[in-house]
Amino acid sequence: MSGVMRRLRIAVIGAGAGGIATVIRLRERGDPEIIVFEKASEPGGTWRDNTYPGITCDVPSHLYRFSFAPNPDWSSKYSPGPEIQAYMRRVAADFGVEPVIRYNSEVQSAAWRDGAWEITTTQGPQGRFDAVITAVGILHHPALPDIEGLEDFAGTAFHTARWDHSVPLEGKRIGVIGTGSTAIQVVPAIVDRAQKVSLFQRTAQWILPEPNLPIPEEKRAAYRADPSLLAGQYDHLAQAFNGAFCAAVAGEAPEVYERMAQACRDNLATVADPELRARLTPDYRMGCKRLIVSSLFYPAIQRPDAELVTEGIARIEAGGVRTQDGRLHELDLLVLATGFDAHHPFGDMRIAGRSGRELSETWAKGNVTYRGVTVPDLPNWFMLGGPNSPLGNFSFLMTAERQLGYVLQLVDLLATGAAREITPRPEPTAAWTQALKDRLAGSIWASGCRSWYFDPHGNVATYPWSYETFEAEMKAPVLEDYALSA
Repeated sequence: MSGVMRRLRIAVIGAGAGGIATVIRLRERGDPEIIVFEKASEPGGTWRDNTYPGITCDVPSHLYRFSFAPNPDWSSKYSPGPEIQAYMRRVAADFGVEPVIRYNSEVQSAAWRDGAWEITTTQGPQGRFDAVITAVGILHHPALPDIEGLEDFAGTAFHTARWDHSVPLEGKRIGVIGTGSTAIQVVPAIVDRAQKVSLFQRTAQWILPEPNLPIPEEKRAAYRADPSLLAGQYDHLAQAFNGAFCAAVAGEAPEVYERMAQACRDNLATVADPELRARLTPDYRMGCKRLIVSSLFYPAIQRPDAELVTEGIARIEAGGVRTQDGRLHELDLLVLATGFDAHHPFGDMRIAGRSGRELSETWAKGNVTYRGVTVPDLPNWFMLGGPNSPLGNFSFLMTAERQLGYVLQLVDLLATGAAREITPRPEPTAAWTQALKDRLAGSIWASGCRSWYFDPHGNVATYPWSYETFEAEMKAPVLEDYALSA
């Protein structure tokens, strides 16, 4: 990068997909000193933590990858988790990311003092940094259900993100609590090994049928021989998935939305038993909750060794789950497919900005950001996958790369000496926040369901516009919306 006046010291928090991409792209633009703080002992983020049976990405393989690291060898249309984790590790190794990662170093505090961020991890104080780029993700703090008696269960119980592979499944009576994407993947993967699987459903889901077909070796060989084919597939999927699929959910492609809704209804119609079909029928519009992609769940839940339980849970006892009708569902293993706390991405990390006020206090009634990337009172603090980033059925790698491109333009200002501190102004932040609320109030996500998109205060924390709008916002920062201190 020509004209560099400062060699920045940059902290990156998290060695998942966002953190890996950040290191690679930062190096392309100069020679900053980069340190990645990772709480675990290896990279990969959600693909490292989630190893439950049946784990599969619900974004097509050739779209769920870094733009700069095409992979011709994906085995299937939707990649299994271990294959994605192997890809993450390979990219980190191939691009020399590993040497700058400090593993087993969870950030405990970050405080802005005298023009720099002072960071402390579980390994102690780490010094001062000119900027912080967070890539912590939102799916890493398991949410445990608030059900009476959970600690009384005499069998084995664990969250899907902490799957204990030493526990045998064969011949066991297994209960699964939750009906989100994870549970819909787990049930088909374990039902033929268990004596019985009981799925405790609070809310039915819309499920889009999509067979996960293997990618033939001849196709993979063609991709290896001609990289332009891979590039073309990436562009095609980006348009089909982000330009149509996600625009439909955002209310900007009604014809596509209706085709998707009809496909879900047709899929539901494959459930033969009308009583079971009725209990699997959602009472809200498709897209209000994150749309689930599966061709395996309905066949699995119709098996004689599977049971859908829709009666509410009264409590958990030593022998199993007792529902409100008084029935005890006797279990040997209890799987909690209850998702994550998506609205406290920094967990117990203490973050104090220029004013000294902690971010947890500022965000006590809801997370407020400027375009999901920056936060007032936090100079040179940049987020990938921050609050109100695109969620839903987008490719996170694509959205993170777009945000990273935006962030790097701000980092350039620091590197060239054009600014020492960059903070979003309160007025543009308030205006963007209000625009979010206005748009979300009439969106599909606020149409009558409860989902993990809602924070504890009733705010919807997703991105309400199309992917094209998001890309346009991330193309370049509006510098007038920032306070730049030289």
